Amino acid sequence: MMVDQRPTNLDESERLRFDNEAAAWWDPAGPFRPLHDLNPARLRYVAERVALDGRTVLDVGCGGGILAEALARQGAKVTGLDIAPSVLAVARLHLLESGLDVDYRQSTIEEFAEQSPASFDVITCMEMLEHVPDPRSVIRAIATRVKPGGHVFVSTLNRTIPAFLLGIVGAEYVARLLPRGTHRYDRFIRPSELAATARQAGLRVRDITGLHYEPVSRTVRTGGHVRINYLAHLQRPHDQ
Repeated sequence: MMVDQRPTNLDESERLRFDNEAAAWWDPAGPFRPLHDLNPARLRYVAERVALDGRTVLDVGCGGGILAEALARQGAKVTGLDIAPSVLAVARLHLLESGLDVDYRQSTIEEFAEQSPASFDVITCMEMLEHVPDPRSVIRAIATRVKPGGHVFVSTLNRTIPAFLLGIVGAEYVARLLPRGTHRYDRFIRPSELAATARQAGLRVRDITGLHYEPVSRTVRTGGHVRINYLAHLQRPHDQ
C-alpha cells in the first residue's frame, strides 16, 4: 500500500539482500532469471512508445544493468541509479564484457533529484517500487527529473490475491524462481494507486497494461488484465 513520505526512503534489508546476491545478477539461470526473461518485453514496451536512439534515459533501480544495457544498445545515453554498491560494481564490471557505455550512480532517486533540474527524456523504474517504503516519494522525484514532454515507464505488482499466490507463494515457495522474502504483499501497488500518485506528481497516465510471465516456458506477453504484474506509461505534459 502506498504510504506517506518518509525522511529516508530506503529499506536497508533490501539493499543487503540484493548486495549479497550481486555476483549472480547476470546468470540467466540464477536468482535473477525472471528479470532476464522479462527484459525483452520491458524493452519492447518502452521502444514501441518512444524512439530511444539519442535520448537521455535514467533507469531507476537499475540493479546489475540488465535493462540499462538493453536501453544503451538501442542508442540511448543511459544513467543507471541504484543504492546497492556490490550490485553496481557487478553492473560496471559487465560493461567490460558488453562494451556498452552506461553511467552508474549510487543514490536514491530522491537524493539524485536534488542535484539538478529535469534533464531526462525517458525514465524507467522497473520492478523497484514494491521494494521501497514509500513508492509515492519515488514517483514524485521521478516527475522532477523527466523533461517536459518526457516519458516515464514503470512496472510493478498489483495488490491482489492472484498476485500474492503467484508472485509470492508460487514464485518464492513452490517454483523457487525467487529467493524467499523477495516480495512483501503489503508493498504491492494497485494500478489505481499508481495512477493517483502519478497525477498528483503532475504526470499523465498514457497506458496501463498487463505483464504476463510463464516461468515454465519462460515466455512473456503484454496486454490484457492487470491482476498480477503490470506496466504503466506516464508522461510529463509539455507545458510543465
